[in-house]
Amino acid sequence: MGETSAQETAGQAGAAVRPADPPLTEIISKVEQRYDVPGFSAAFHQLSTIKAMDISDEASGKLFVKRPGKMRWEYQQPIPQVIITNGNRLLIHRPEDNQVMLGKSPAFFGDGKGAGFLADIRVLRRKFEITPAPQVDPDLYALRLRPLEDAIELSEITLYISKADFTVQQVVTTNTYGDQTAIELIDSTFDAVPADHLFTLNIPEGADVLTLDEP
Repeated sequence: MGETSAQETAGQAGAAVRPADPPLTEIISKVEQRYDVPGFSAAFHQLSTIKAMDISDEASGKLFVKRPGKMRWEYQQPIPQVIITNGNRLLIHRPEDNQVMLGKSPAFFGDGKGAGFLADIRVLRRKFEITPAPQVDPDLYALRLRPLEDAIELSEITLYISKADFTVQQVVTTNTYGDQTAIELIDSTFDAVPADHLFTLNIPEGADVLTLDEP
């Protein structure tokens, strides 16, 4: 091999080498800075899998988040429903059934459950042990989060974060039974704060109301 060819080969190899990922603490700090805003919105696609029964369900819709602790999940497909939390209380409205379910928000979104950490990204440092996860995309950081306190409903969370702007691209939640919920966030928007009325727990007139807090 001639000297020129050897130099070209070495140059191509060097160009293919990607820079090393920054430390985990730096990645988390950048994510915290990205989400240090009054609120944001995004489209989402959700894939839920029950491992023991080999059953998968897909859903999609729109997510609105407003600090502190407010979230609104508008499911548009396949069955319309709305899940709203104001940080303390939770409302689930299923228009087709004319049904409303009321409960306490921490039971569903507390300590990061149900992607609840998106309403307070700082909970990641407080509630989880954070380690690298296997990368599935060279343009995404992959982080594995294990709760510091054991919980049946939450074994671990895997976050996939954009290397370009540190937005959360996907959240994969796994429980102790191996069931998974993967939520892909699409077109996150940070320049428009969601209106307060989106997080009001209004009960439609004539709706059948159930209480989730009761055993």
